[in-house]
Amino acid sequence: MTAAMVHGLFHVAIKTADLDATRRFYTGVLGLLEVVRPDFGYPGAWLACPQPGGAAIIHIYAGGPALGADGRAPLGSAAIDHLSLSCSGYAGFRARFIAHGLDWREFVVPGTALWQLFVYDPSGVQLELTFNGDAETGPPPDLSAARRYVAGAGFFDPSTYSLIQP
Repeated sequence: MTAAMVHGLFHVAIKTADLDATRRFYTGVLGLLEVVRPDFGYPGAWLACPQPGGAAIIHIYAGGPALGADGRAPLGSAAIDHLSLSCSGYAGFRARFIAHGLDWREFVVPGTALWQLFVYDPSGVQLELTFNGDAETGPPPDLSAARRYVAGAGFFDPSTYSLIQP
């Protein structure tokens, strides 16, 4: 009998009411690459890590199965609090958030060298970008009251995502 085991996260599927804004956020702000997506009969996108052979880790649904009984895609993360991505280039991501007019929060995991940035996608899904602070250059996370991440304290403003340019 073959041993049963989990090998890793294959992908996360996110529903959206605005495919274009969501695509622009994940490609233009986070730097993921759009890859070939099968024709499921409804709009969407598959987004991959930007390294050779990078896996399509985020699948976006728009229309069809993304819509609830009321005909609209839901907002927010629901029972999932956030999606965490392993990243590098802390200062570069902060600069991207500023350039795109997005709000974010910063954190250091207590007792570790892990630095984190928290930001929302256009559908209100909270993302945690996690970095090895020992390998980062530039200033450490800003833990001032205005910028420090506080678990459970949301800061999503959907109006800011219309500013993201292709």
